Amino acid sequence: MPVQLGLVGKPNTGKSTFFSAATLTDVKRAPYPFTTIDPNVGVGYVKIRCVCRELGVKDDPRNSICIDGWRFIPIELIDVAGLVPDAWKGRGLGNRFLDHLRRAAVLIHVIDASGGTDAEGRPVKPGSYDPLNDVAFLEREIDMWMYQLIKKDWGKISKVMDLKKDYEELFSRFSGLEVKREKVLEAIEELGLHLKRVTEWSDEDLLTLVKRVRAAAKPIVIAANKADVDPAEENIKRLKKELGSRYIIVPTSAEAELALRKAAHAGLIRYIPGEGDFEVVGNLTRKQREALEYIRERVLQRYGSTGVQEVLNRAVFDALGMIAVYPVENEAKYTDHEGRVLPDVYLLPKGSTARDLAYMIHTELGEKFAFAIDAVTKRRLGADEALKHRMVVKIVLAR
Repeated sequence: MPVQLGLVGKPNTGKSTFFSAATLTDVKRAPYPFTTIDPNVGVGYVKIRCVCRELGVKDDPRNSICIDGWRFIPIELIDVAGLVPDAWKGRGLGNRFLDHLRRAAVLIHVIDASGGTDAEGRPVKPGSYDPLNDVAFLEREIDMWMYQLIKKDWGKISKVMDLKKDYEELFSRFSGLEVKREKVLEAIEELGLHLKRVTEWSDEDLLTLVKRVRAAAKPIVIAANKADVDPAEENIKRLKKELGSRYIIVPTSAEAELALRKAAHAGLIRYIPGEGDFEVVGNLTRKQREALEYIRERVLQRYGSTGVQEVLNRAVFDALGMIAVYPVENEAKYTDHEGRVLPDVYLLPKGSTARDLAYMIHTELGEKFAFAIDAVTKRRLGADEALKHRMVVKIVLAR
């Protein structure tokens, strides 16, 4: 199953435009709340430098795409409806929308960095609303949504846990939110809650636990969108100064990325997502040329890219700490059993071993795993040795 990222934020921040730009999927976009009711689910890609050129081979990708030496690895994006204050209470169908985020490993919070959208998602004059308010708002909505799910029948389940002298009931509640028990146990010990009976935990203790678990298990990356609109640049500097120690913050123009990808798809320009420029290769109208020059001057030259690809990359590789690994069957030719060169690349958590990779490919491979070989250095890898980013690995099975 691909890594899943959730797109969240209040209405009219450009969240659905970000989704469209990242996936080239058409979704309804309009300047009013609740354009998106059911979640949009689509395939986006993270981008790494492919090993094909370093190895001097022409690759034949199967589960991913290689463009000019860049490997694009699929991930899943879940775009939920815009959230409004007190969404966790069900306001604006908020509970329903939040429930769509259970599977997401990282939340991408799309904010209007120009300050042109008020707390309810209504358009206002750029600069008249402080986008910093949106960060605290979303944290509270996610935390309170998780808190009410965990706290349900708390009096009963806390007694059960004290009786059994374990946290299994709590682990089960968090597992429904796709949170692993290790994250919960770490938070319990860090907060000193393991020194108390569970029935002695206060409401504040439980809420603090939920906040700690959410921050660790569902990190948030901020896409500071509409970065080309004044006064976004100053707001982004302020966001980074005040929140940069807690969040990954990326200046973003989803509209610019969508325009570039559509122009590239139409054969008008040559553009690789995440790059800092494009090349005109087709005949443009005056209006098209002006629009592209605006993007070049106000977005690419100012920020280095549109930010959309960087948001996805940083969510997966920085916030989640994933690595990309290429499995092969022939370590001399870097091929699979059908002769395809570097056909697949898998995303794994940092610290994963060759045995973990084997199990990810197929359960039987994991069960029969003997050792692995670094296909580039030809060095033998033990079952417990951690893999490195962009490593090419051959798995050897026990006879």
